[in-house]
Amino acid sequence: MDTPIDHNSESSMKKVVYHQFGERDVLEVVSSDIPSPQQGEVLIRVHGAGLNPIDWKTRKGFGFVAQQIESSLPWTPGYDVAGEVVAIGDGVTTLAPGDRVMGLVGFPLNGGGYSEYALAAADELAVVPEELDLVTAGALPLAALTAWQALFEVAELEQGQKILVHAGAGGVGHLAVQFALAHGAHVIATASVGNRDFLAELGVHEVIDYNTTDFADECFGLDVVLDLVGGETGKRSLRTLGESGVLVTIPTVTADEVISAAEAQGLKAYGMTVRPDVFHLDEIAELIEDGDVKVHIEKAFKLDQAAQAHELLEGGHVRGKLVLDCS
Repeated sequence: MDTPIDHNSESSMKKVVYHQFGERDVLEVVSSDIPSPQQGEVLIRVHGAGLNPIDWKTRKGFGFVAQQIESSLPWTPGYDVAGEVVAIGDGVTTLAPGDRVMGLVGFPLNGGGYSEYALAAADELAVVPEELDLVTAGALPLAALTAWQALFEVAELEQGQKILVHAGAGGVGHLAVQFALAHGAHVIATASVGNRDFLAELGVHEVIDYNTTDFADECFGLDVVLDLVGGETGKRSLRTLGESGVLVTIPTVTADEVISAAEAQGLKAYGMTVRPDVFHLDEIAELIEDGDVKVHIEKAFKLDQAAQAHELLEGGHVRGKLVLDCS
């Protein structure tokens, strides 16, 4: 049962909940008992909890997750977690207290990341490379797995291919361009002029300012388009594809119309939903260890600043990622 926060109790923790869907003011910090890990689970002392667009959309009552959790509110949002293992449940042999871990946890219906402690299935967690601090690591899993699965599972991006990434400076975008570059692709990205230098520093070959230049006039014969914007942008992107090119569109709300437009033109477009995959996270961690990928944090917020974090998140022009510092 949630209770007023008792700062002196070592058996309680702070977490963010909402009791109803709505604007940012429905987010509140409450005190709750620290849970115990069950079979196959670990308890994590959370250092970083990433923020993602699905968080505010669900909070407003939009989308599949909101429909599923409506009858089980209050709910703690957050799927991205990194921190230190403090306890393990029966049957856990791969992790031990003290291990530094990260993962896409409780996805899609349990959430629980915006908290000082979180439960996770042991098989959802990857070890955090020493090069990455735990707060920053908390911002990585969902965006990184979305980018990775879109590029290498759905689009099957190959070395030497040309790819266009829309919103290249955003959370998924800035990781996608780095994955594509590490894979030996020629990378083009759309972004505002203020993000041109940021993307150039990451190694992007061409940056198109979407405010002044029509990407559909600049790009043609592309092998892959990663559409992180959706709608009309996704549909107009079809003009840039080569004959055997593939477009992957991420925003679910417009995926069907983009895919239908592709089919009408005899082109290939796919939607996708991210899923937890610890092996992918391990591969991503290797790239970070090797210095090929960096996670950019625009701003870190404390747990009781979740509403301010959502305000910035909803604005839609975050460079890289936002994270809650729960340590």
